[in-house]
Amino acid sequence: MKEIDSPGENLEQSQESTEAPTRLSRSDLDGVHQTANLLMEQLSAVPDGDMVGEIVANALKLLRDQTNRGDIKLLNKSLKELRYALKVFAPYRDVRKVSIFGSARTAENHADYLAAAEFGKAMVKAGWMVITGAGGGIMAAGHGGAGPDPSFGLAIRLPFEQKTNSFIEHDPKLINFKYFFTRKLMFVRSSHAIALFPGGFGTMDEGFEVLTLVQTGKSVPMPIVFVDQPGGDYWSMWQDYVDKQLLARGLIAKADLALYKVTDSVEQAVAEVQKFYSNYHSLRFSREDLIIRLHKAPTAAQLAGLAAQFADINVKGEFRISGPLPIERDEPSLAHLHRLVFQFNKRDHGRLRMLIDELNALAD
Repeated sequence: MKEIDSPGENLEQSQESTEAPTRLSRSDLDGVHQTANLLMEQLSAVPDGDMVGEIVANALKLLRDQTNRGDIKLLNKSLKELRYALKVFAPYRDVRKVSIFGSARTAENHADYLAAAEFGKAMVKAGWMVITGAGGGIMAAGHGGAGPDPSFGLAIRLPFEQKTNSFIEHDPKLINFKYFFTRKLMFVRSSHAIALFPGGFGTMDEGFEVLTLVQTGKSVPMPIVFVDQPGGDYWSMWQDYVDKQLLARGLIAKADLALYKVTDSVEQAVAEVQKFYSNYHSLRFSREDLIIRLHKAPTAAQLAGLAAQFADINVKGEFRISGPLPIERDEPSLAHLHRLVFQFNKRDHGRLRMLIDELNALAD
C-alpha cells in the first residue's frame, strides 16, 4: 500500500482541526438512512456482517455528528491502514513473529548492527518471522539477517525522506503507514516477542510503550529483550536509570523488572524468547477466570506449590487444571492444550510473568 502525501498531509493530526463542519439536517440524511437500513438487513445474514454493519453505522454517525472533513479524513486513513495491514499479516497468523526496534542511524560495520543481524538470523533459524520498521540501521540489520521471505516491513511516511532498506523494499509484506499509532498497534498485535537494540527517541518510545502495555495488561505477556553489543553498556545504563529513578521512587514495582531481560548476548536473547514459549502457549480470560494454556500440565504437587507461591495474585478459589472452557470453542485448534485456571487480580502483571516463568521451568 503506497500513498504519496503532500508536506501538509504528511503531518499527523496532532491538534484539533478548526475547519468548519458540514451541517446537514435530518431530512438531508433521510435517503442515506433508508439505504443504510436495507444494507444492514443484508449484512445481518452474512457471517461477521453484524460487525461490519456496526462500522458502517458508526461511519454514518459522523454526518449526524457534523464531524468536520479533517477529522473524517483521520478516521478514514486510520481504518484504511489497519484494514490493509491486517490483510497482509493474515496468511502468517500461525507463525510466531518478533519485532526488532533500534536506531535507523546505526552503520553497517557497527557492533550493534552486527548483533541485530545475528539475532534476526537466529530467530528465523528457530522458525520465527521478523518485523522491523523497514528503514536503515538496526531495521536493515534485522531484515538482512532474517532475509526477505520471513520479513515484514512496517514503514512510516515522514516529512523528510526515509529510504526503505533494500531487503524489504519491493516485498509484498512491506506496509507504509501515515500514522505512528496505527503502525505501533500492528507492531504489538502482530508480535509474539520484542527485541530492542540501542536507539534514539523512537526506540525509547517503542520500548516504554510495550512495557506499559504488558505491565497494565493491555497486551498479552510476551518476552521483551533489550540487547546490547558484547560488552556494551547502553542498556545497562538504562537499567541503572530504571533502578535509581523508577524503582527507588516507588514508581514501578520490583516485580515489574521480571517483564523484560537486559543482555549483551544475542545467544541469551534468543534463548529468552524461545524459553518463554517452551511450555506456555497463550492465555485468555473467561469472565473472572484467567486461562493459561500449556503444552504440559503441572503435577498435583507442582500445582500445590504454584498455588502457595502465587497466592498473592489469586483473588479467590483454587488454581486448577482444566480442559478447554466453553468460551474457547472458537479456537478448536488449541483444544489439545492443558489449562491452568484461576482468578487473577488483573493488576500484578510482573508477578504473572513470574508465574509463566515457573511454568516453563517446571516443564523442563
